[in-house]
Amino acid sequence: MKTTGGFSSIKYSLGVAQEVGPIKLMRTLLSRNTCKTCALGMGGTDGAMKNESGDFPEVCKKGIQAQLTDIQPEIPSDFFRHTSISDMQALSPRTLERLGRLNTPLYKNKGDTHYSPVSWDKANSVISSRMRTTDPERMFFYSSGRASNEAAFLLQLFGRLLGTNNITNCGMYCHQATGVALKSAVGTATATVELKDVKQADLIFIFGANPSSNHPRLLKELIKCRRRGGEVVIVNPIREPGLVRFALPNDIRSMLSGGSPVASEYIQPKIGGDIAFILGVKKAVLESEGEDKHFIETYTNHFAEFRKEILAFSWDEIIRNSGVPEEKIRNIASLYIRSSKSIFAWAMGITQHTHGVENIEAIVNLALLRGMLGKEGAGLMPLRGHSNIQGVGSVGASPSLQPTIIRNIEKHFNVTLPDAGGLETMACMHAAYNGKISSALMMGGNLFASNPDSLFAGRALDRIPFKTYITTTINQGHVHGVGQEVVVLPAAARDEERQSTTQESMFNFIRLSDGGIVRLNNVRSEVDIICEIAGKTLKDGHVDFSRFKNHEEIRKVISEIIPGFEEIRHIARNREFHVDGRVFHKPVFPTPDGKANFSSLKIPALKRVSGQFMMATVRSEGQFNSIVYDEFDLFREQSERWIVLMNPDDMQRLGISENEEVTLQNETGRMERLKARPFNITVGNVATYYPEGNMIVPVSTDPRSNTPSFKSVAVTVIRQ
Repeated sequence: MKTTGGFSSIKYSLGVAQEVGPIKLMRTLLSRNTCKTCALGMGGTDGAMKNESGDFPEVCKKGIQAQLTDIQPEIPSDFFRHTSISDMQALSPRTLERLGRLNTPLYKNKGDTHYSPVSWDKANSVISSRMRTTDPERMFFYSSGRASNEAAFLLQLFGRLLGTNNITNCGMYCHQATGVALKSAVGTATATVELKDVKQADLIFIFGANPSSNHPRLLKELIKCRRRGGEVVIVNPIREPGLVRFALPNDIRSMLSGGSPVASEYIQPKIGGDIAFILGVKKAVLESEGEDKHFIETYTNHFAEFRKEILAFSWDEIIRNSGVPEEKIRNIASLYIRSSKSIFAWAMGITQHTHGVENIEAIVNLALLRGMLGKEGAGLMPLRGHSNIQGVGSVGASPSLQPTIIRNIEKHFNVTLPDAGGLETMACMHAAYNGKISSALMMGGNLFASNPDSLFAGRALDRIPFKTYITTTINQGHVHGVGQEVVVLPAAARDEERQSTTQESMFNFIRLSDGGIVRLNNVRSEVDIICEIAGKTLKDGHVDFSRFKNHEEIRKVISEIIPGFEEIRHIARNREFHVDGRVFHKPVFPTPDGKANFSSLKIPALKRVSGQFMMATVRSEGQFNSIVYDEFDLFREQSERWIVLMNPDDMQRLGISENEEVTLQNETGRMERLKARPFNITVGNVATYYPEGNMIVPVSTDPRSNTPSFKSVAVTVIRQ
């Protein structure tokens, strides 16, 4: 059996050290700054490479990969004079990111073929001039999850004071479905557990996620669960080698034994078959009378209707739609009935469907069925991707705010906020495509590569007359859809901030990052950038943004405006903290009646015609979100990215040999000359890499969350 991680990860880390310089890398890793990659969280005030439980060393290959682009020298000063935008469009995502760090503002006017370096004064003057003359309802503001809480709070405040609620973030394409589902079911939009709960669980479900590649440090907790006699159930159409057996590089026992087992049970439903599988587990629990009757009667609503609905589903219907045999489903139900502390984790393999909200409601129903909420060691754990995507939303960088936050902002600043409904990310893109957006400010991220239907995304962005990007490096978003006027501003990375900043993990834990490393001489803090633009743009002078160049002033205001963040004003002097009111160790929920709600669900109908496959886009071990660090996908043993992973039986049935070139086609577009590769994926399903596969992902979304369906796309496989 293949073992992933271990010596290959150590070898890679040594290679990064050699490339960027061992002293530079160690200085970065030993600094007291929050990890820049996944939202599991580590680093901060308590010391480098530590989590909130004090575990050390908490570092992974993914965190080291992130340093590759930040510890680069600047892009040579004459690069943009010699290299046109069309030249850069021909470069791969990896090559663009590895050009170097951006160390000067860039400007191009409509029709220009090249970017031109300009001064900060010139760039800020252009931006403020365009914003002052633009109808606020024809603007949108966008933040990535790498921004700090301080910068995200200022961004949304600036946008709303200008007069728009069109304020959004990259999480709208990831876990917006999570927020919608959890809010109605249990009254919160985030995890109900903290890290110490994971350490107590005796059963951990991982739905639609590959933490071996995307949250590597979580593997240690999964392996520890197995070692203490617990169970780990993986539910994923793709059998990921890193979720079967993994060698922990900082664990001698794991290394010497050739790796540690991760999954005790690995379930491979059809793409889109999760609800049917979960319904089957619930049906088996009910048939065995394994539900927690006291919890249900005391702390939940709508169980009678739920029970009737579940028992009405036939086993034939469940098996046909899930692709999982009844025996396996009953086995998982038996494991669940024996568990006293279960945790349910999921990621975009669950959320990025046209029925993403329903997927999560099915998981919540499963947790409620046996009272796995409202006690220690049990609960719900959405696996968030970017290191501060949860914090960005918490401090208001979203199109709608809680009424309490609106009242607090209006009272604190003596202003009236706009009351028109704001546009979330996909709605902003459609508005841009239809010519209804005149200006956009994007802080971090890669909105082009993050969108479905690449042709649509490029055209939508290209139809915005004026765009401002704030970034550390050049990516595809800065060279596609930029036919009109564009300003690109160079930002400091988190560990380069001159003042401390804060971030929120997926466990609702707020960390303080010191910053302090100086690598470049002409980059600015995102906070300073927003303060400068806002100061030049806002006309009424109600809010003096210059005061917010002191980050402690921002935190003071956040503490007075954002519920649960009261302690943030003292974080530089006191300890880091959990956001109040989000972790449920008692069965009292922030719903109108204090009870959790069972949801009514149906098995979704997958929209495909006979002969089509269901495709999911996936990330490789060598990338983070849309950033590709390496073309080689080490864990899946794939040496290139322009490929399609197929079940060997499907390949044999269609007469396709390994590495034969095929085309994937649907109504959205075509991916031509892909190499077909055999892989352990459920029959009738295929996988392509993200963001390459975006070109055939339709813009259809989950109607309740407006999340695109990157994980369930109907395609036809055509031989060349």
